[in-house]
Amino acid sequence: MAQQIKCGVVGATGYAGYELARLLRKHPMVSESMLFRREESGAKTLDEIYPRSMNGRPTPLHAFSWEHVEKEKIDLLFLATPHETSWEMVPEGLKRGLKIIDLSGAWRLKNAVNREVYKLEENGTTGATMKQAVFGSPELHSDEIRGAKLVANPGCYSTSVILALAPLVKGGLIDVEAGIVCDCKSGVSGAGKAPSAKTHFVEVAENLSAYSVFGHRHTGEILEQLGIGAENLIFTPHLLPIPRGILSTIYVTLKEKTTAAGIEETLRNFYADSKCVRVFPYPQLPQIQDSLRTNYCDIGFALGPDGKKVILVSCLDNLIKGAAGQAVQNMNVMYGWAEQEGLN
Repeated sequence: MAQQIKCGVVGATGYAGYELARLLRKHPMVSESMLFRREESGAKTLDEIYPRSMNGRPTPLHAFSWEHVEKEKIDLLFLATPHETSWEMVPEGLKRGLKIIDLSGAWRLKNAVNREVYKLEENGTTGATMKQAVFGSPELHSDEIRGAKLVANPGCYSTSVILALAPLVKGGLIDVEAGIVCDCKSGVSGAGKAPSAKTHFVEVAENLSAYSVFGHRHTGEILEQLGIGAENLIFTPHLLPIPRGILSTIYVTLKEKTTAAGIEETLRNFYADSKCVRVFPYPQLPQIQDSLRTNYCDIGFALGPDGKKVILVSCLDNLIKGAAGQAVQNMNVMYGWAEQEGLN
């Protein structure tokens, strides 16, 4: 058996950070995980925040310091932190020889115009660091991830959209000029653990609302990874009155008339070696409940009577495949382990 590694999780008190801590605890190749709390959290153990966590075994939370990281000989650092925090921490972590998987949006975007949504102050150090960052979609970039020091874990919405569209876009089948419409809906946990007026139970229950129209921060990831122009994409996120899960309904027009069998073959061939994408047989469409608490992205489609209009449906768990599970999947690829190790 290959040698086990020691991991650190900064921001273990958030929803994604907690899921990450839970997954790492049962991972056979992780000897131990040091959990670091957010500065504003005074909790001494994870159990104080999540009483049913870790099967009742007390899990210490530590105040973060680079000295603590070095003392504990941590090999890989996960950052489940706000993008401003990751922007500051990553260059220092790389300088100290760590491998890093960042769950924030700080290092996902190569285009400075797309990065403006995060309002991050750039300098020579961040520019050099950005060149090292690999977009952490194992289905698209496994070779680059394998040798990476810094992996930028994708966003949850963008994962669902990119994985659904990539086979058809990269195969040259979609008439991009005709426009791509992404109608996406997510459970409330996607908004993070910090409460707000919009995520209050009274506002969310028995409701469905659109938000960040023409301005969601995951838009740039979709554009960059699929190589399409902003003028050809409409992406609208919605808030569902459920705790977790994403369903993306994506409307496209093909360049030429085709068959359902042809589209299904394209999807299956593209993901033939992918362990965490499930293509549903036509005309079956995935639902949120199919992928909940798994690291799968489920993809199905419907073909219009004209043979050119296609509706893709993509579902995943925003906290697993859309965050913590994909981060563990990226770790597995980085270290040459089985892609689904610790995720079943």
